[in-house]
Amino acid sequence: MKRLKSYYINLRHSQPHTMDRKWIFPLAIGSIVSLFLLFLSTLTSPDGSPFLPFYRSITASSSVFVESKLHVIPTPAISLPPPPEPPRLAYLISGSNGDGHMLKRTLLALYHPRNRYVVHLDLEASVQERSDLNRFVTEHPVFSQFKNVKMIAKANLVTYRGPTMVANTLHAAAILLREGPDWDWFINLSASDYPLVSQDDPGLYMTKKADVFWVTQRRSVPTAFKLFTGSAWMVLSRQFIDYCIWGWDNLPRVVLMYYANFISSPEGYFHTVICNAQEFRNTTVNSDLHFISWDNPPKQHPHHLNIDDMQRMINSNAPFARKFRQDDPVLDKVDSELLSRGPDMIVPGGWCIGSRENGTDPCSVIGNTTVLRPSSGAKRLESLIGSLLSSENFRPRQCK
Repeated sequence: MKRLKSYYINLRHSQPHTMDRKWIFPLAIGSIVSLFLLFLSTLTSPDGSPFLPFYRSITASSSVFVESKLHVIPTPAISLPPPPEPPRLAYLISGSNGDGHMLKRTLLALYHPRNRYVVHLDLEASVQERSDLNRFVTEHPVFSQFKNVKMIAKANLVTYRGPTMVANTLHAAAILLREGPDWDWFINLSASDYPLVSQDDPGLYMTKKADVFWVTQRRSVPTAFKLFTGSAWMVLSRQFIDYCIWGWDNLPRVVLMYYANFISSPEGYFHTVICNAQEFRNTTVNSDLHFISWDNPPKQHPHHLNIDDMQRMINSNAPFARKFRQDDPVLDKVDSELLSRGPDMIVPGGWCIGSRENGTDPCSVIGNTTVLRPSSGAKRLESLIGSLLSSENFRPRQCK
């Protein structure tokens, strides 16, 4: 027992000293090497670079850093959708005997290269007057370049009573669809309209206009659809015009047959179709976008507008007004103050980039036809549309 205890004690006291001596030599060698390397690191070559290659690879080159291996992936630019194109309009401008000159003036005041136009002088106009209009349309340098004005060569006989005016309107709409459906709204105007911003009827069978034939028998009100009335002047969407021409559910043709024996078809046909077609009945706004001066109570025709009506026309915010006598001085005032249009010129827009010096027509030089240059009339029209679509005025169920 004593021998074992003595051994344990000796081992316990002698072991630390032995282990301490084991580590002295490696520690000394490691210190000497470290000092030597530190000394070498202070030495440089004549060109200023360190002697040790491995040191240079760490300090002088960044290729060993992880960050140098990374490449910034460019963030793709956010592509915003292009702004919507301005709407394209399709116009029918119609007139009768003696309206050729006024029709030209209205066409010039309404013209834009992006729009489409059909002009029509009815059978009562002379051959010479219609030939003169056709020559004007085909030889005008801007019209001929854009080829967006077409004259109905085979004239229709149009009266303000019976279905002839509706038939003529549908004829023009069909031509516009055939020429190119790249338009949004159809607008019918007469030669006596002017912009303020930018078949059982005798008329179908006679070569001269006459009053309608009156019959004593009264027809019953149809039960398949309700009758509606409104202005003969309207703005219709291309989708609705498609529907009226193609009539895929037959309603437009049924209504047209009914209005063939109706005294005032232009003031009822389109209104009855749109208010009986489920697809369109809640898309109407009760306005024809015209300023018209009526008697109270209204007579068959409105007053002819003149200089005294100028401010009321402006205050109405309407884009169109009627009726005007040919070359009335108020038209010159509208041209100069509202349209900036020179005599016998097109209303200049953003696409007209020619000089205005010495009365030169700026539209003689054509630029980008998508460029718009709104005038003060744009604000007036915006105010009118905002009012028509307000909750106080717009009632989606107006066809009741």
